[in-house]
Amino acid sequence: MNTPLRLVVADDNPVVRAGLTALLSTHADIRVVAEATNGHEAQEAARRHRPDVILLDVRMPGMDGITALPHLVRIAPVMMLTYSAESETVREALRRGAAGYLVHGEFTTDELVEAVRDIERGRSRFTPTAAAAAATSLAQANVQLPTPVGNSAESLSQVQPNVGQSSSYRSGFRLSRREAEIMDLIASGMNNQQIAATCFISEKTVKNHINRIFAKLHSTSRVEAAAKWLGTAPGSPGSRPGRS
Repeated sequence: MNTPLRLVVADDNPVVRAGLTALLSTHADIRVVAEATNGHEAQEAARRHRPDVILLDVRMPGMDGITALPHLVRIAPVMMLTYSAESETVREALRRGAAGYLVHGEFTTDELVEAVRDIERGRSRFTPTAAAAAATSLAQANVQLPTPVGNSAESLSQVQPNVGQSSSYRSGFRLSRREAEIMDLIASGMNNQQIAATCFISEKTVKNHINRIFAKLHSTSRVEAAAKWLGTAPGSPGSRPGRS
């Protein structure tokens, strides 16, 4: 039998750590060997266990993930797994050696598992927001941007391929950043339970967001909201700003 991939999970949020460990441990080829709450603990765990992959949050007390990165990448490939989606943070993580960057709310559980496997195989993985932020830096270095996480027909990367063309159109809906993330997940086919797990929020919070989304999109169903969001509703041009 193949030896399972050995992971260290570093995140200061105990709920996130427990969720990631429980999720990843259901797969026979993956084993979480240690958890850490900050960069110092991540370094200690990495030196002790010599993992195959390290999952690293950005904002942690004591020593944050960006500070710890140069030390950790000498031991194992590091994939950032975080809510921090700022362009400069993504670029700094890449400069310091991160092999991938996943933003919470932009991937499914299956996509996370595949990303972990890909990182161990030497393939970089990014969710759409991180991929967009990284594109400039990689282009300047004359490096081709790796395929974003999730390239199946129902994945988020397929929902968002024309985000540059549709940004003006979508801005007319005046969704908040979190509402836009949840609307993307709705359009990708996720139910409320899946959205809650992906975004690490409660189903009640998901429902509250969806109620506000439906009001802003003037929709009464998920299908109608998704059609308007993707610009596929009858009479919806998708490329003309301000049309609702």
